[in-house]
Order: sequence, then structure tokens, then C-alpha cells
Amino acid sequence: MDVIVLGLMLLSLTIWLGLLCFWGQFWRTDQQLEVTETQLQSLPVVCAVVPARNEAELIPTSLRSLLLQDYPGSFNVFLVDDRSTDRTANFAEGVAHAVGKPQQLHIISGESLPAGWSGKLWAVEQGIKSASKFAPDYFLLTDADIEHDPGNLRRLVAKAVQEDLDMVSVMVRLRCESFWEKLLIPAFVFFFQKLYPFRWVNNPNNPTAAAAGGSILIAREALERIGGIQVIRQALIDDCALAQAVKRGTREEFSQSPVPNTQYPIPIGRIWLGLSSLTRSLRPYDSLATIWDMVARSAYTQLNYSPLLLLGTLVGMPLIYLAPPICVILGAVWSNWAIAFTGLLGWLLMTFAYYPTIRFYKCSVWFAFSLPAIAFLYTLMTLDSALRHWQGRGGAWKGRVYPVKSK
Repeated sequence: MDVIVLGLMLLSLTIWLGLLCFWGQFWRTDQQLEVTETQLQSLPVVCAVVPARNEAELIPTSLRSLLLQDYPGSFNVFLVDDRSTDRTANFAEGVAHAVGKPQQLHIISGESLPAGWSGKLWAVEQGIKSASKFAPDYFLLTDADIEHDPGNLRRLVAKAVQEDLDMVSVMVRLRCESFWEKLLIPAFVFFFQKLYPFRWVNNPNNPTAAAAGGSILIAREALERIGGIQVIRQALIDDCALAQAVKRGTREEFSQSPVPNTQYPIPIGRIWLGLSSLTRSLRPYDSLATIWDMVARSAYTQLNYSPLLLLGTLVGMPLIYLAPPICVILGAVWSNWAIAFTGLLGWLLMTFAYYPTIRFYKCSVWFAFSLPAIAFLYTLMTLDSALRHWQGRGGAWKGRVYPVKSK
């Protein structure tokens, strides 16, 4: 038994060494939009598209932050009221008048959801269609729960123009105030970076592509080149699907696959993804249940609805994250210090990897040591996501359910 346990721990340790050394330095937080201040030499025309469904509580703050951007060029905001029942549009109109920019806000009443579209993407499609009348150089795709730093748009545009990028996206700073948010939200970012290492995403020669839907600046020409938003119209993880389409630079029908295949020739489009320390999400996740639902909504989608990948996750996550602390305990109980030492070393390696994210979110260092327990909860969320999908409850959001047939 000792030999088997030691063998499993050595395998876990080897995996962590491989991740730290060869997996795109995913654990670092140095890919940040605000790291360097940039100056604009030209002033492209930008139109923001904001899908909003029952966001009356958050829209006064998020819309105000958009209308008060310090971007010196032409900038208009198109808010698509996605059949809200809480007077979202009225609140939005009031905000525009309060900040003295009613002419800059365009409110669109959303049409009925057609078959084959997700609600958010249908709203985005309507917003882009209306905004196209202004012939914008870029579209800013953002959510109604995002509070933008005053310089966010200026930085996004400068990044895109100066580095000739088709898409610039930032993962906004998620709310991290309650105990459950401090325990689980930084890990959500950590696991996302592990799945899509930002350095790989930002490498034009690497096929890895991803984006964060809260703040995406995309060139109109790039969007037209891939065939518009309709190519991802059924995608539940729409931000990453859009990034895949842009980086691939083709009109392939992404809606046929919830997570597009990454096996393709050298990328054509140029994209960049990083973190933002100033632009933030207003969405509260102050209980385990709310975070659980957020993760379970799309976790199985991330696995391409594959039972085989689910099985690999259910086996791999305990091996990588739970084995080290368990081996520390078993080694101490059995007085087998080789097992205890390798387990402790593995635990310290994962803590080292997680610490930069914990520091970025200004949480106590002790949360970095909690990654095994956090990973266990995320594994259960992933299993629940699969169960919801099999029960026809997958993809529920804002009162809608988007079941997708397994492949």
C-alpha cells in the first residue's frame, strides 16, 4: 500500500512540476491591461453593445461608468433591453440624462428570441446591427454588470491599435468580498487561466484562444471576416467561442460545437487577453449556492459534453489537488516520511502556483493553502453540471434554459 500511495504522489508531483514549468506560466498575473499607460495616435470610432435583461439594480452604476469614459474619440452606447420586466430601459434612460449624455445612449427594445440563438447573443446581434449605422471601427461588447474604469476603453483601443490586434479582452476583477467569494472566486480565475494560459492566448503562433465576455473590444473588420456573431449564435461559452473564431479567422460554423475544436493551422487573427485590476464586475456571489450555479451552468459545456472528459476530470482533479494533503496525513499516521514529504512538497507547489492569484485579489495568504478543498468543491460542481445537462436543465440563465444535445 505504501508503494502505491508513494507512486501516486510522485505522479501528482510530476504533474505539478510540468504545469509550473511547461504550461504557459498560467499561474502568473502579469498579463494586465493597466501595466503600461499608452497614448492614442488615432481616434477610431467605437460603439459599445450592452445586452441587458432585468438589470435595473446594476445598470445605474454600470451604464454610468460607460458613459463617463475618458475616450476622446467618437463613442456611442447601444443598450439592448432584452425583454426586461423591471424597467431596465427606464433606469438606463434616467442615467443618461443624469450624466448629461442622452444623445450618446441608444436603447433598443429586444425582439423575440428566434430558434437557434442564445438570449445574450441574440441581443448582441441586434445591438451590432443598430450600431453598424455609425460605421464603427470597433465594437465594445460588455455586460450590464460591469463597472468600467474611466480609462478602460482608451486602454483597450490603444492596445488594439498599437499592436494591430483584432480583439482585446480583459477578465474584469470579479467581486471578492464575502467568505465564499474569497474562497472560490480567485480559484475560478486560476482554473480559467490554467485552461487557457494567457501567454498562449496572446501568442499569435499558438492556436489557444480565449476571451472574457465582460469586456471585449473587437474590430468590425474581424467580426465581418468570421461571418458575424451568428457563427457562434448557440454557444453558451460565447466569449471563448468568439475568440476561437477570430483567431482562426474563418467562417466555420461554430454553433455546431459548444467548445470549438482547437486543432487547426497557424492562427490568422491576433487577439490579446489579460486581467484588469480596475474594471470590475458588480455581480454578487455571496453564497455557495450562487457560485455553484454560476460554475455548474457551463462547466460540462467546457468539457464539450464528453462523458470521457468528465471521467478524466473526476479522476484527475483528486490526483492533482487532493493527493498531496491526503499523503501528508497518511504519511504522518503511518510514520512514512517519504510519503509525507512528497505530499507536502506537492501541496507547497500548488500553493506557490495559486498565491499570485490570491495576492491579485488581496485575499489572506491562508486561502492559497485551501486549494485542495476548493478543487474538491469545483469537481462536485462539474459533476452537478453534467447531471443538470443530462436532466435537460443545462445552461439555465436569466429564466431561460439552453439544452444542447450531447455529441
